[in-house]
Amino acid sequence: MLWKDQYELGVPRIDAQHKELFKRVEAFLQVLRSKESWDKRVAKLNETLEFMKRYVVEHFHDEEEYQISIGYPGYEMHKQLHKGMVDYVQEVSRQYEQANNNNEELMQQFGGRLLAWLVNHVAAEDQRIADYAKKEGVSGDGR
Repeated sequence: MLWKDQYELGVPRIDAQHKELFKRVEAFLQVLRSKESWDKRVAKLNETLEFMKRYVVEHFHDEEEYQISIGYPGYEMHKQLHKGMVDYVQEVSRQYEQANNNNEELMQQFGGRLLAWLVNHVAAEDQRIADYAKKEGVSGDGR
């Protein structure tokens, strides 16, 4: 399991979304590492890619709204980090579709980058938000 309780921010909605992202990424990596033929893995990989295209946008929006609600001073920089990942997911999706869902190397690279980004972002960048909220004495719901 990739998720660690130490990643929790203390914001129930954001924490639940992070757990779902970790769960999906872990499942995606298991499919990538599977010994099944590419054709048998494609449906699950497509499902994960579609999920990521939708969910990261929703999650990032919610996380940014929370940052605004607590007056987080690193909001603009954090928003740019999110934009970079959204742009990356969309670009991978575009390239994958152009290859007619037949680019295993691209999906392997995507899986590795997704995992590294998720762990580093949640364990480091998002923890700065939690640290700020604690220091300022604001609760997990932004009040």
